Amino acid sequence: MRIFFISMLIGLAVLIVVYLYRVVQGPTVFDRVLGLNGISSKAIILLVLIGTIYDRVEMFVDISTGYALLNLVGSLAIAKYLEQKREESS
Repeated sequence: MRIFFISMLIGLAVLIVVYLYRVVQGPTVFDRVLGLNGISSKAIILLVLIGTIYDRVEMFVDISTGYALLNLVGSLAIAKYLEQKREESS
C-alpha cells in the first residue's frame, strides 16, 4: 500500500509541474490564477497523502485546511483586484 501512496505522490508532483507551466506560460492573468489554484488543490491532496504515509492524518488535515483557507482568501483578493482594475480601465 505504501508503494501506491508514493506513486500517487509522484503523480501529483507531475501534475503540479504541468500547472506550473500554465502559470509561467499562461497567455492571460486568468490562466495564471487558474494555474495557481490548481497547484494549490494538488498541494492540499499531497499534504493529506503525506499524512497518510506517516500515520498522522489528523495533523496534516489541519494543515491542509489552513492552506485551503489561505488559497480561498488569496483567490478572492486577486479576483477583487482584477475586478477593480477592469472597472478603472473602462
